[in-house]
Parts: sequence; structure tokens; C-alpha cells
Amino acid sequence: MTSRQRPSTARLIEPGQPPAALALPQRYLSPEDVAALFGVPLETVYQWRRKRTGPPGFRVGRHLRFDPNAVAQWVADQTGEAA
Repeated sequence: MTSRQRPSTARLIEPGQPPAALALPQRYLSPEDVAALFGVPLETVYQWRRKRTGPPGFRVGRHLRFDPNAVAQWVADQTGEAA
């Protein structure tokens, strides 16, 4: 695997959960990854962060990253509110 290739994705969902649950990579996600995951513009991810309405992120130096488990929990919280 070269330095530009990304590790393979793995399911972070426990057995017994609905099949519609997200399958996220086991690495921290960049804002670009989150935007691609939800099919939204990159600026939307930054607006979510400014408004504190999106998945929680953290800084690594000057880089913004998202924990895939926190993103999955955020999605679960969002879909739970709609039900």
C-alpha cells in the first residue's frame, strides 16, 4: 500500500443493528470525507461546525478531523429525532 492509498473500510456497527447503519473507515475523517459521506458541499461541514449542529470535530494541529464513531453517533441521534 502506498502512502496515498487509504486503508480499507470496516463496519463500525455492532451485530444486530439495522443494515441501513453506516459503514465508516477506521481512521479519523477529514472534512472532505464527511462532506462526501453525506453528499453535501464542503462549506456545509464547516457551517455545521461553526453553528455546532454537525458531528463533533477536533483539531490535530491546524487540521480538522472527525472520529468515525462520533459521526455514526451523530447520525443515530439525528435519525432518532426524526422518528
